[in-house]
Amino acid sequence: MRNLITVGLDGTPQSLSAAVWAAREATLRQAGLRLLHAWVLLVLAPDGTLAGDAEQNYWPRRIIEEARAAVRLSCPDLPVEVGTVREDPLDALTEAAEQSDLLVMGSRGLGAAARFALGEIGLELVTRTETPMVLVRTRQDMPADSAHHKVTVGVGLHAACEDLLAFAFETAARRAVPLHAVHGRHLPSYAYNRGGGVEQSAADEAVHEARYELAAALQPWREKFPEVAVEEEVVMESPASALLHSSAHAELLVVGRRHRGRLLPPRIGHVVQAAVHHAPCPVAVVPHT
Repeated sequence: MRNLITVGLDGTPQSLSAAVWAAREATLRQAGLRLLHAWVLLVLAPDGTLAGDAEQNYWPRRIIEEARAAVRLSCPDLPVEVGTVREDPLDALTEAAEQSDLLVMGSRGLGAAARFALGEIGLELVTRTETPMVLVRTRQDMPADSAHHKVTVGVGLHAACEDLLAFAFETAARRAVPLHAVHGRHLPSYAYNRGGGVEQSAADEAVHEARYELAAALQPWREKFPEVAVEEEVVMESPASALLHSSAHAELLVVGRRHRGRLLPPRIGHVVQAAVHHAPCPVAVVPHT
């Protein structure tokens, strides 16, 4: 890795927001920032820069310059690397992700619902790349109250998720904000009686067990990051719903995507699907074993 964050630019307001978010993250990480635009019809000079006399380069040049200006306004001292490549955007961004510690892209917001409409390239990249990826929608003013200054992470307990927790704790530590660890699960079948109601004692037992498992999973990371305040929450509902409800006041939602191996087709699960389409804040998707 090069201690580098790459932003994929497509000229939308969302990609500008992604560039600003990435610039601030690069400042926190003391990392470099690369602004990348790819288009198969670019006309390049012999040195690899955009040919100045080519009409089809007008919009790519403008896309890059607008993003560079937005970054300069937000983080004036941050060094910025600019890249324009004559390639298919999916191939170019996949290669760029392999060279980066983080890939950042914009996601379209859907009106008042404030949902993500993840395009084909973004969706394909989420399944393809082994690099953590952050999806950012059009920037909105963050409320000033301290409740919004936290990182939320969805924690599954059926298997190890070390890379996910490392990313979440490191992010919270860099930002000096609390980490909100959320685990959602359905009540077990034995918690329901024959009439369809819930046996309260069985439900309480299931909640107690889940809290114990969550605390055990987080304990090594609490010890490694003693400066990070951790709030643990168990929600007895579907993991996707639990995360969406709990991320309402987060500045970043972190979710995991499990490696499936080369013999299985790449895909994202329903939790990641829900997060990237409906979460009200930027979403980090972290591949993990």
